[in-house]
Amino acid sequence: MTTRAPRSKTDHRTVRTGPEERAGLRESIRRHPLTWFFSLAFTMSWVAWTPYVLSENGLGVWHFGFPPVAGTTQLLGVLPGAYLGPILSAFLVTAITEGRPGLRAWSGRLARWRVGWHWYALVLVSVPAALTLASVALAGTGPALPGAAVLAAYLPGLLLQMVTTGLAEEPGWREFAMPRLQRRYGPALGSLVVGPLWGAWHLPLFLTEWGGGPHVTWIEPVEFVATTTAFSYVMTWAFNRTGESLPLVMLLHTGVNNYFSIAWAEMFPALPDGYAAHAFLLSSTAAALVLLVATRGRLGSP
Repeated sequence: MTTRAPRSKTDHRTVRTGPEERAGLRESIRRHPLTWFFSLAFTMSWVAWTPYVLSENGLGVWHFGFPPVAGTTQLLGVLPGAYLGPILSAFLVTAITEGRPGLRAWSGRLARWRVGWHWYALVLVSVPAALTLASVALAGTGPALPGAAVLAAYLPGLLLQMVTTGLAEEPGWREFAMPRLQRRYGPALGSLVVGPLWGAWHLPLFLTEWGGGPHVTWIEPVEFVATTTAFSYVMTWAFNRTGESLPLVMLLHTGVNNYFSIAWAEMFPALPDGYAAHAFLLSSTAAALVLLVATRGRLGSP
């Protein structure tokens, strides 16, 4: 058996104290804000989603299920983890790296509603129009007209999506990450970075009711990541062209979710559910290519 030799007078090793460790952590976050943001967003969301993944709404390892609220288990199973991810990570890293001035600027973009009315009209019309055209191309036939129930639920559903999905995600991906990525890499390459990470953040949910459950194949998540990558170019363009208006890009994001949640199945009853993902990928890729060519890769950045 060996014993540890006593420290000599010439041994200058020191034990870090609590305040020094905290100071070192803050310095690391200040030097690498993007790394810390993405790491925290993934870790906090994935940990919070673990009960949902393991429940009967997912893999069925734990014998309990999340009760449905408003017809879905996602409000209790998915939304808490979403709020603990991008938006909280962006808030924490901004507070540490930039203090109160940074938080004021961050929250100011969150409340930047005052953009031209034509932008709201463009998003409200172009999102369902593009997704409908892509679905028609896949179906080879025109859509059925949506019924009165769909039309009545469309705007309330959009508002619900804004305060759930939009508010949970976009203050992180677009408002925190994209300005920093654009300054470092430019808008085109910055979008190429945030797009796959945005998609990969959703990966545990593919093991739940959200994404098909335990029988999902590798094709669905790969297609989803490809779609978020293409759609990120559209989001970056809208973010830049509206002077970094977060509500506008939240509306763009949630407009897609709302269309597929409320209108798509009734308009294209003959198409299998998986074709919704194909339509989203097709329309996003087409829009991204048009914007990259039209803006010569600048995507609306000054």
